[in-house]
Amino acid sequence: MWNGIFPLFQEHYQLIAPDFRGHGKSSRPMKGYHIEDMANDIFLLLQQLEIPNCHVIGSSLGAEVGVCLASKYPDFVLSLTCEGALYNEFGEYGIFNGSIEEIEDEKSKIKLILEKRKLNTYSSLEEFISSERAIFDKHGIWNSHVHQFLSSCAERLIDGSYVSHYKNEVRIEYIQKYWEVKFEEYYKKVVCPVLFMVSEEESNNEKIRNSLTYFRSLIPLSEINQTKGSIHAYVWMQKPDDAGNVAFKFIQKYYSI
Repeated sequence: MWNGIFPLFQEHYQLIAPDFRGHGKSSRPMKGYHIEDMANDIFLLLQQLEIPNCHVIGSSLGAEVGVCLASKYPDFVLSLTCEGALYNEFGEYGIFNGSIEEIEDEKSKIKLILEKRKLNTYSSLEEFISSERAIFDKHGIWNSHVHQFLSSCAERLIDGSYVSHYKNEVRIEYIQKYWEVKFEEYYKKVVCPVLFMVSEEESNNEKIRNSLTYFRSLIPLSEINQTKGSIHAYVWMQKPDDAGNVAFKFIQKYYSI
């Protein structure tokens, strides 16, 4: 998903774009899908690569892990670009709020839906991409970057067929851990500059605006960008030049090359 912005950054920075556990070609343990587990994975990887510090650009889950990384290792993360981690799932700063009983009831309903998900099997990579393409066509953002992204989301099985790399057990384990995350507890410990990249839909959501206002109040230095027509998690493929330049200029503003 990052291929569209690589050209802008690669002349100035060493780029590392790892797959989180349970994603892509990384290992898929049955447990350990809290964002803190993933943040620790990334920290250990960068230590192994002898990276002394870094700028983090995260999208969706990547933003969640980035916030955790920046809070746990404040001297390690120089800046954080968050296209995600704008709100909690439940509670005062969540999309769904209510009594303890109402929240637990909502979780049970979602869990039933998650457990019913079935992974389709495809005879070829082309068939997999053609099927997954529908959601991108719906938003009118089909391009070479999306095609490359979908190619990376397919797993070839021993019999030659293809399925999504994102397995049900991984998805359920991550989502149930995510329900308990309170991002305010992480933002309280973030000391680096933070850029929040907000989609058009998120910008129009009052609950998200309120949670983001509170999260920003916990950070010493933050900025907001809302790219016109942007879609959450897709903007890096949808508008790579626009999104990439916003992130690049933000980093340059505080850390000139």
